[in-house]
This record gives sequence, structure tokens and C-alpha cells, in this order.
Amino acid sequence: MAVSSSWKRSAALAIGASLTASALAAAPADAAPSPLLQCQGTESTTYDPTVVFRPRDVGITVEGRFDSCVDGAGEVTSGAYGERFTLHVGCNNLLDGFQDRRTFTWSTGDSSVAAITGTTDAVAGQVITTITGTVVQGRHQGRSVLQVITLPQPDLLLCFTTGLRGATGVTTLTLT
Repeated sequence: MAVSSSWKRSAALAIGASLTASALAAAPADAAPSPLLQCQGTESTTYDPTVVFRPRDVGITVEGRFDSCVDGAGEVTSGAYGERFTLHVGCNNLLDGFQDRRTFTWSTGDSSVAAITGTTDAVAGQVITTITGTVVQGRHQGRSVLQVITLPQPDLLLCFTTGLRGATGVTTLTLT
């Protein structure tokens, strides 16, 4: 029995359409893209002079380390960041929002500069800072940044005496 060429063409189109539909069904259209980079680590913040209730100019030093990074490209395994700046703060207004640039240095030897905005909340004796932004220069340029920093503040009563000297806590970073 001879099979016509139009039937062969119809069968090929049907198989192709079926394979395409199967592939589309396997990957939902609303699935979020997986992160390009995820890191976990610690951040230490020190205040000089100490932070007391009465607002004053305080030098703030931030040192962060990401000891564990999972990179979609398999290249970045760790990273770090640090900065020093001065704010006019007291224990009662330590939680103001901010905008800045943060440079992340990677285990690969290169870096990412991100334009960031941060908001801070006090929750159950912890200061939780959420940073969002975009990488504007270097590795991962154009990617979105989400960093969450949780610093325990168990000695808030020090605001009445010698003041807060600093804190160390955990941080996570996600680039998408």
C-alpha cells in the first residue's frame, strides 16, 4: 500500500506539534527563573563612637563575607564586601532607609557594583535589613540584587549607658 506524500507531511506536522506541546507542558509559562547566584555568610557592623539614644555622627564599618555561594555558571564560590560611612544616628533612629552603592568582590577575582536601596526593621531584638537593587557594573551587570541581613541586638539597654558597639549576624544574597 502506497502512502501519499500529503499524508506523510500531515503525520510529520502532527508529531512535531505533539512534541512541541509536550515540551511546553513540561515547563510552565509562569515558572520563575532560577537564581543566577545565591550566597550565604555573615556581616559584622561596628559603630565608632558607640550608638546612644541622643543622635550624633557615628562612623559605621561594615564587613561582609559570603563563605558559600552557588553560581549557575559554577564559577563564584565565595565573596566579600565592606564599606565605611558616617551617619547622624541614635538608638531611636538607627532604622532609617538608605541608598548607596555596594561592591561585591568574588572568588573569581572580579567584582560587581550594585546600586542599592535598603530598608531596616526591628523585629524581636533583631535588626533586619533588606537591600534591593541592580548590578550596574562588573560581573552580573543588569541583574537584580536581593540581600537580607539579620543582626541580633541583644544589648539594647546599652543605649542608656555606654552605647551599642556593633553586631554580627547572618546574611543571604540572591542575584537573578
